Amino acid sequence: MAHIIVVGNEKGGAGKSTVSMHVATALARLGHKVGALDLDLRQKTFGRYAHNRKKFCESEGLDLPSAEYRNLPEVDQEALRPGENPYDQRLAAAVASLERDKDFILIDCPGSHTRLSQVAHSLADTLITPLNDSFIDFDLLAHVDSDGMKIIGPSVYSEMVWNARQLRAQAGLQPIDWVVLRNRVGAQQMVNKEKMGKALDNLAKRIGFRVAPGFNERVIFRELFPRGLTLLDLRDIGVKQLNISNVAARQELRDLMKALNLPGVNVDF
Repeated sequence: MAHIIVVGNEKGGAGKSTVSMHVATALARLGHKVGALDLDLRQKTFGRYAHNRKKFCESEGLDLPSAEYRNLPEVDQEALRPGENPYDQRLAAAVASLERDKDFILIDCPGSHTRLSQVAHSLADTLITPLNDSFIDFDLLAHVDSDGMKIIGPSVYSEMVWNARQLRAQAGLQPIDWVVLRNRVGAQQMVNKEKMGKALDNLAKRIGFRVAPGFNERVIFRELFPRGLTLLDLRDIGVKQLNISNVAARQELRDLMKALNLPGVNVDF
């Protein structure tokens, strides 16, 4: 059975699609068979990335390692039993079509609470939650006092993950390995950065997730999107010498992949 990776939170602009693109492509480049789904049926940023990658490879005659992207299939509404949700059936059919011959299935969720996202979280073997290094984003996980030091209680997204964990436990499945990524961490040792670190470490112990390093804000991520490329593809398209920023970004991706500790993955790029 494929190991299912879900990239999700309920806030836009946290870097979910950027993380999805790089994790899926890194796994493919490491020799794993990867399937991919985008549950943001409106924007489909990850779906656009997969489309851009396919078109670029065709136009340039390249065969770059890639995840196999699938759209959610339509379902026959008349075939649904009373009370069945069509979105549940569409997601189940998409996962079933991939899991037999894939090592990993990566599911990119929208930045809002939807039925598809809720169900996807209950399927997650590994859950990746990108978070900008800000108490605005931290509020997605928990409410804190005015000083940002005392945690008052869990927020809506944490409660949704808790419900997903309960569903998995009832089904006899392994617990979700929940990894929260700190994206766009400031380079300087600012007071807010230190408070965020302490708050995340405190919350991690209370509700059960791991904290891992994510990506800093880099222009290269936006520049590569129209061609569906990642940092790992640059040498294959003729870039012989990486600049300092690209080298640093590549190291961030390496650190992220190691921190995820996915089964059978040896990070050697």
